[in-house]
Amino acid sequence: MLKAIDMHVHVYTGDKVKRSEDQLKKDGVSYHLEKRGQTADEVAQMYQRLEMMAVIFDVDSETRTGVKISNAETAGWMKKYPQTFIGFGSVDPWKGPSAVDEVKRCADMGLRGMKFQQATQAFCPTNPRFFPIFEACSRLNLPVIFHGGTTAISAQTPGGGGLLLEYCRPIPYIDEIAARYPELRIIIAHPAWPWHDEQLAVMRHKGNVYMDLSGWSPKYFPESIVHNANTLVQDKVFFGSDFPVITPERWLSEFAALPIKETVRPKILLHNAAKFLGIELK
Repeated sequence: MLKAIDMHVHVYTGDKVKRSEDQLKKDGVSYHLEKRGQTADEVAQMYQRLEMMAVIFDVDSETRTGVKISNAETAGWMKKYPQTFIGFGSVDPWKGPSAVDEVKRCADMGLRGMKFQQATQAFCPTNPRFFPIFEACSRLNLPVIFHGGTTAISAQTPGGGGLLLEYCRPIPYIDEIAARYPELRIIIAHPAWPWHDEQLAVMRHKGNVYMDLSGWSPKYFPESIVHNANTLVQDKVFFGSDFPVITPERWLSEFAALPIKETVRPKILLHNAAKFLGIELK
């Protein structure tokens, strides 16, 4: 029986598979990881053992890093493990019309959504040059995941590796995209500290905006996140680990200690995501 759906799991594809840990850190695509070197097969086996499904994706930031990813590989893992993996694609917004074409290709390959990381991809979501990408996602019914809040990537390096956190702020950026494309379902990844209250405000105002709880140890969740997840936005919050940054076992262990209502806990772990993804629970 399916126990949970992890809505935020990273896999390496394309050139990233071949790059060393030091190279990945230099590229700004890796930081502290609890689990290193896990192949997609091993990740699938882990989630099967835990009786979970996982949304998997890579992030295309080729313009900034020069590193190529492969959405086809993500689609391949999803097809190999259809009862375990739900694949999302990713496009580098700076690639222009070819990024729009890749969104269409992702849909054709059966991928179920698109992932963006505004800081590492170095783009402002509300710049009109990127609107055709979001229009394509909306037209193709592909939900999108935007990064929310600060990032551990390049943290404590001089200048933060040149990454701008501003683009990961819920207001005005994600709020404007949600208003401009009301049919586009948007997940703000992570408690978006230091703008987590903005994140909650957008979720409460925009019916098409959700959040996942990935990337944070639950014991460190801001109080307002816990309160609202337990009450006003309980139907719009998803479990996410951010594996391999945090293992699902650790996340679930700490989540069990939070004062979450017993009626809400299964929503966050399973039911909200199943409804969002159109997965019929037995």
